[in-house]
Amino acid sequence: MSGPSAPEPVPEPVRVREMALADCERVSRIRVRGWQTAYRGLVPQRHLDAMDPAADAERRRALFASAARDVVNLVAEDDGGEVVGWACHGPYRDGEVRTADAELYALYVDDGRLGTGIGRALLRESVRRCERAGHARMLLWVLKGNARARRFYERAGFGPDGAEEPFEVDGVAVPEVRYARPLDG
Repeated sequence: MSGPSAPEPVPEPVRVREMALADCERVSRIRVRGWQTAYRGLVPQRHLDAMDPAADAERRRALFASAARDVVNLVAEDDGGEVVGWACHGPYRDGEVRTADAELYALYVDDGRLGTGIGRALLRESVRRCERAGHARMLLWVLKGNARARRFYERAGFGPDGAEEPFEVDGVAVPEVRYARPLDG
């Protein structure tokens, strides 16, 4: 018989809203730190060390300003109004072709707040919006070696569908697996 299990973390109160251009700097800090934390040991350390939040924010502003209307950027704010997470979704991309499926392009949470429900809140809202848009399923790509992210998505009803894709970072192969979840659209 095992001992008592650890109590579930109490979810932080968060509000999910559409991202604004002014959020790009904070989103970039969260994204860069997310890469540096989650991908340590999975991608070359030199790549992680070279990541620059200011350069990422410049890129993020350009992407945000030129995003297609069907690409949705969401942020989660804590009860003090600080952005603590970011998610982005839109049509599934099969090469250059967009399909009828939805794709979660990105989901990052402030690394000091992992496990507090912020990621679940962002994912839940992305799924809800994709269902409302009439998508039959949602797909995402995750690094094959990212066990924490894979568990997170599996708990949310996603599962690997057998597709794998080579992904390269600084000349090092970092394979990705595709996860899928049917939607109630």
